[in-house]
Amino acid sequence: MAIKYVPYFPNTLEGQAILDNFVRTKRVLRYRDNDQVIDRIQRGMPLYEMELKEQIGKNPNHNMVIRGECLSACAYLRDKGIFVDLIYVDPPFASGADYAKNVYIRRNPKVAAAIAQAESELDIEELKAFEEKMYGDVWDKERYLNWMYENLMAIKSIMSDNACIYVHLDWHIGHYVKILLDEIFGEQNFINQITWKRNFAHGDTGQGAQHFGRISDYIFLYKKSDDFVFNGGYSPYTEEYIKKVFKYEDPDGRRWQSLPITAPGGASKGNPYYEFMGVYRYWRFAQDNLEKMLAAGKIYQSEPGKVPRQKGYLDESPGIPLQDIWDDIPAVQGQAIEYVNYATQKPEALLERIIKASSNEGMLVADFFGGSGVTAAVANKLGRRFIHCDIGINSIQTARDRLLADKAEFDVFEVKDGVSLYRNPVQTMDKLRSLIQGLRNEDALDKFWEGSIVDTKYGMMPVYLPNLMDSSTRLLDKVLMNRIIREALPDLPADTQRVIVYYIDITDKQEIEQFIKEENNQTTIEIELRDLKQVLDEVVIEDEAEWEVSETHDGLWAGWKVEIKVFHSDRVLRKIEEVNLKAQQQVLQQKAKGKEKKFKPIVISDEGLETIEWISLDCTNADKQAPWQSDTEIKIDRLGYVIRNGVKTQDFWDATIKCDNKPLRMKIRNICGDETVYMIEL
Repeated sequence: MAIKYVPYFPNTLEGQAILDNFVRTKRVLRYRDNDQVIDRIQRGMPLYEMELKEQIGKNPNHNMVIRGECLSACAYLRDKGIFVDLIYVDPPFASGADYAKNVYIRRNPKVAAAIAQAESELDIEELKAFEEKMYGDVWDKERYLNWMYENLMAIKSIMSDNACIYVHLDWHIGHYVKILLDEIFGEQNFINQITWKRNFAHGDTGQGAQHFGRISDYIFLYKKSDDFVFNGGYSPYTEEYIKKVFKYEDPDGRRWQSLPITAPGGASKGNPYYEFMGVYRYWRFAQDNLEKMLAAGKIYQSEPGKVPRQKGYLDESPGIPLQDIWDDIPAVQGQAIEYVNYATQKPEALLERIIKASSNEGMLVADFFGGSGVTAAVANKLGRRFIHCDIGINSIQTARDRLLADKAEFDVFEVKDGVSLYRNPVQTMDKLRSLIQGLRNEDALDKFWEGSIVDTKYGMMPVYLPNLMDSSTRLLDKVLMNRIIREALPDLPADTQRVIVYYIDITDKQEIEQFIKEENNQTTIEIELRDLKQVLDEVVIEDEAEWEVSETHDGLWAGWKVEIKVFHSDRVLRKIEEVNLKAQQQVLQQKAKGKEKKFKPIVISDEGLETIEWISLDCTNADKQAPWQSDTEIKIDRLGYVIRNGVKTQDFWDATIKCDNKPLRMKIRNICGDETVYMIEL
């Protein structure tokens, strides 16, 4: 259960997406479950324990990487009195799409031929790979907007008075969310709707297409108050622009453009009137300033009596002031140096522009849907403090490895909200369905129910599961139970005798059971409560490994070597079996159509070392529960080369990892992202 509930904001807003500013038409926009959202906001943000999982460097700036939901992270920050100066969020777009990463089988270091293979012979396209689902961006509009409302309220509660927020969305849901932003932050605090042209063309808009190319995202910029940081920004001049605008040259080759120095007249304008270079005018500058500019060679007069003008030198011009259409930053392509194999990765140039515009060095920058870690990575490079938060393990691992390579110092935390996540919420939900004994799909039931279990005594028992992707369903309270009793039970088939309601967190089980006795008087259906954590505990199963440890001497270096002999991941093997079966079925379908196609299954060696992505040794802590200290680590990239302590090499992995001191613990990450800790006993 939550330790306590932290208020969102001193003056909680009443209502959700209520457009009461439309006085003339009296138009009001509300969404389903609006009352539940208000109840949750009034109760506050759930605060859970935060476990320190790993420490990287001394971290004097208290940088944080948090695995958990936005709501929980904001509750923790507010409880600790930590306020953020700039927020960029790139939440799910309610696009209806599933996002996956490519998972690559590594090269087996036990096979000498693979190690000796020259780099020139490597063909990325031939590497064995499969897709691993990261998260599903599948929402109905009402639930998404209610979820976003709570998250935005939580974010506002931890913003400093001079903070701004950038909310990155697209055409699917962006303008609905802008309504929420207007309500939460106030229409008067809207600054810009930035259009980011992420692509130049789409191939699906040619002949026969029924829509124009969708190549833009929208970034909504709001300030917390009038005391906000804004440094603006400039885009570089193009060669064409320079030739067109800076068309004059001094004898020494300095290019310049001609700029006016006169100003509008009249007492209301306040501009000075005097004689300069034989001309009486209202001027933009005080007379002594113009004299200094003249002495510096920055004023010219084409001929006596003509109005003088200023020389605007190219080498003194910062660029073109940024507008609200950004078409000079392309999306990240697979061949880019910064590419980290993350489906929704945003370019560093985009975040660099945002962070420079709305923060100063030393300020705290946060991203609560951190994804690939680009916000934290760029903030670190620009001398800002950072918080990276995400619910998916792949995001945490990607950001962690990226920051380590950049020599950043930070702590890794995990929200202990009672949910043992398996990689990410989507895959955890999939695993749960298979772990709940007897659970099956039931077309006759409303989508509110996950399925049913058939019992010899009670017949078909509908099953409710909280949605791990929607924090609003995690807590079983009177509000949710009332909805089940009033809305869900009456729509069930007439012969239903019992339903099973799983919960992750509960306000008070005895109180809820008493509420059920008092309120469930419209039906004869029994309600059985079950703790989902007992099932979740079975989701995370550790991988198996065998290794040998030895002291070693290599020239002038002496230390310890761990050699991995065998690595077995049942989850990876099951995934590969699934991929192979699907590929085989596709080949059979092609053959049935008369198309000859060979089936090439993904085959793993007996040692299984090609399913390892990353290994870390802790030579500091012997306690399995202590925060991880990575004294040395290696990462094997998809071509089989070793990244050693964040530094890329051209060495193939030889199945070993070395360290200066005696290793006490080892952590291995498989290619799908699961991590297992092993105690090393000598």
